[in-house]
Amino acid sequence: MPINHSPFTTHNSQFFTHFWRFAGSFSVRTKIMGIVLALVVLLGVGITVQVRGVLTQALEQRLQEQSISVARDVAARATDLILINDLFSLHQLLVETQLNNPDVRYAFVIDPNGTVLAHTFGPGFPRDLLAVNSVLPTDHHQTVLLESDEGPVWDTAVPIFDGQAGVARVGLSEESMLATVSALTGQMLLTTVMVSAVGIAAATLLTWIVTRPIIDLKRAAEAVGQGDFQQHVTPWAGDEIGELAESFNVMTADLAQAEQERVEREHLRSQLLEKVITAQEEERRRIARELHDETGQALTSLMVRLQMVNQQCPLPDIKTQLDEIRGLVAHTLDEVHNLSVELRPSVLDDLGLEAALSRYVHDYQNRFPLEVDLVVIGLEERLPPPVETAVYRIIQESLTNIARHAHATTASILVEQRNGRLRAIIEDNGVGFMRGVGNQNGRLGLYGMRERAELLNGTLTIESEPGRGTSIFVEVPL
Repeated sequence: MPINHSPFTTHNSQFFTHFWRFAGSFSVRTKIMGIVLALVVLLGVGITVQVRGVLTQALEQRLQEQSISVARDVAARATDLILINDLFSLHQLLVETQLNNPDVRYAFVIDPNGTVLAHTFGPGFPRDLLAVNSVLPTDHHQTVLLESDEGPVWDTAVPIFDGQAGVARVGLSEESMLATVSALTGQMLLTTVMVSAVGIAAATLLTWIVTRPIIDLKRAAEAVGQGDFQQHVTPWAGDEIGELAESFNVMTADLAQAEQERVEREHLRSQLLEKVITAQEEERRRIARELHDETGQALTSLMVRLQMVNQQCPLPDIKTQLDEIRGLVAHTLDEVHNLSVELRPSVLDDLGLEAALSRYVHDYQNRFPLEVDLVVIGLEERLPPPVETAVYRIIQESLTNIARHAHATTASILVEQRNGRLRAIIEDNGVGFMRGVGNQNGRLGLYGMRERAELLNGTLTIESEPGRGTSIFVEVPL
């Protein structure tokens, strides 16, 4: 049964992918400092919010209790004054209460009929205030929270003499409480900023301690990646990073030893390959000389004898057969000569690379329907024999591959000596090929060409695409 992925799930997956990609783009130092700073700020803000909430709740509770206490005190002291109808003293009681309690915003007393006996509002009393809070004679008190222009006010009503003498009303403002909470909040935020600064300094020191060995490991790893296996990292401590540094040192030591062994094996392989190629060229030279001297002379003698027998033979049929045999021997002699030149052209030893290449290109065009353009620049003097032999064999193998596999109509060869280096470029307009694609013999031929160039500390580069021909670049130091 197919599983349907909802757009919401896909969106979340993409979000987390982009988030981790964004987070991973920062350095370890930035991440550590960011984590420390975020924790300090989060902890400071969290504690500030929590303390502010607890403090506000406690101060509100205290303010409410204070409002009840002040109102009951006013009610108790106002009883006698109301009974003797001393309104002046009653007014003075309310004024003193307001002066002695900074949080008290107003205080007034009303009789059982709702008439205001005394108040602290000055010339005008807000009549709307009478209806916002009422208390029964049997109640201990009644407190409500009012909203005013000056902010919240806790209004408490207390019956006087069980309500028979009236009601005392007192209003306490939250302004001072809010100022206290704001001041404390500001102090805590300032403390958070200071702690954050200390946290940043500590995080900087921490990241320097933690990331310094990691940076050393990174630089050493980059150097090892470039082939420098002599890198050694000093462990800073005995923690996991120190163990990683020790493991890295062990790894680089093993890599250095392996590289030394590889260089020795490569040197031995180069020596062996050089000896093999030298022995091969010597064997080719010997076989070519034997083919030219012994086999060629024997076939030439055979042709001369056939000519003599043909002249002395009176029978026409026999003479015809002798002519055919002599033609076959002549063809065989040409093949032996071509094989001798292929194995080791004597002109390469006698006249040098330029003459040998000219001779080989001339014979090559006679055997294959291919137009070859040869340009040689700067070879006024003879080159070292190993260089001449290697470059000749590389060009010979390249032209052989062109004739067998490229299906080309034209090829060009450029050989140039300049600035102490010999360069050769072989190009064709054939079908080309992709790297790694081709027959086994073709790959072995290219491998042999590269080996010949590398034995002379040179390079061989091949550029080819299907349908766009092939270019071979050879460069050998002299």
